[in-house]
Amino acid sequence: MNTNRCLLPVIAGILLAVPPCAFGAWVGTWVTAQQLTEPSNMPPAPGLTGSTLRQVIHPTLSGPHLRLVLSNVFGDGPLALGAIHVARSAGGSAIEPGSDAPVTFGGLAAITIPAGVSMVSDPLAYEVMAQQNLTVTLNITSAPAALTGHPGSRTTSYIQSGDAVTATTLVAARTTDHWYLLSEVDVWTEKPASAIVVLGDSITDGRGSTTNANNRWPDNLARRLGAETATGSIAVLNQGIGGNNLRHDGLGPSALSRFDRDVLGPCGVRWLVVFEGINDIGGAAGARAHHRPAANSADLIAALHQIAERARSHGLRAYGATITPFEGFTMYYTPQSETDRQSVNQWIRTTADFDAVIDFDAAVRDPANSARLAPAFDSGDHLHLSAEGYRQMAAAIDLKLFEP
Repeated sequence: MNTNRCLLPVIAGILLAVPPCAFGAWVGTWVTAQQLTEPSNMPPAPGLTGSTLRQVIHPTLSGPHLRLVLSNVFGDGPLALGAIHVARSAGGSAIEPGSDAPVTFGGLAAITIPAGVSMVSDPLAYEVMAQQNLTVTLNITSAPAALTGHPGSRTTSYIQSGDAVTATTLVAARTTDHWYLLSEVDVWTEKPASAIVVLGDSITDGRGSTTNANNRWPDNLARRLGAETATGSIAVLNQGIGGNNLRHDGLGPSALSRFDRDVLGPCGVRWLVVFEGINDIGGAAGARAHHRPAANSADLIAALHQIAERARSHGLRAYGATITPFEGFTMYYTPQSETDRQSVNQWIRTTADFDAVIDFDAAVRDPANSARLAPAFDSGDHLHLSAEGYRQMAAAIDLKLFEP
């Protein structure tokens, strides 16, 4: 039995036929970081139990076969699914007629995922095209009270009572801008392909971007890579969590604690981009309120060092991204937080721990005041970037960093 889910396609423990000497591997085409869903981000009525959940995802790598990873990692009880289907999106809750296909797990259409577990589907012969939206539709027999999900989807999901997995449109659906239970989509490729995984916070998660437009900076990077021959077979996997910290759990598990699942877990990862630390620095007052030491630059440098070392020990190339300005965001900004930001950025620019530097700070700061975002790139809160700011971040990345 194949124990490495990223190497060969398996159905119920039996390897699928692969031509002799064929090159092939699973590579992640889409991911989203999982966390315990907070009360304010739970699904609207009718809820998930006894309902159909249709979610839209945006692949970044093409392939002739796909498989899904469903997650009950933060659940407090079993997750029972009556059916799982994929289809090409026709916008909103609609799917393209004739594109719907069932997904099985060990040959079964209905599955139960125990609490604390993720499960990988059987391979499905289904053409996935990069930059073309897919839907994943779940008929949920029973959902646990504690839900695994991703609140910052910037993408609309659709919930309708009853079993409507094959419906062309969910005409009675309630909407919510969150993802639940789906953590990864892989494609099988017989040509050399690989992935970049981005470990980040709300700026990577896309706070300030346009809902349903897929214009976060990792989305823009994926489009740039896909347009070039040398980098056209590289996926971008966005593992950003809004409010995330490097060192301590907060909104979602810390970057250090989720490293194995979110960086080493996805298939085909060759590069890691680390863009974290702004919440550790800016959240010093909140840290004191929770009776834990406030982070300083030395703490962040130690955490980034650990992430770089762990990535490189697993054969990944690790790139450090500088922390962007936030003067004017009054919850975070103090003279001390700016000093810490500058110290961490100076270390990122000069350390040998990272294989390269992506200088987001230099790309988006105000030329007249280096502590602030340039007005054209500011979403308005002086911390998160606008759609134009996210375009600028992606444009500042040297694509040669990802060439073979």
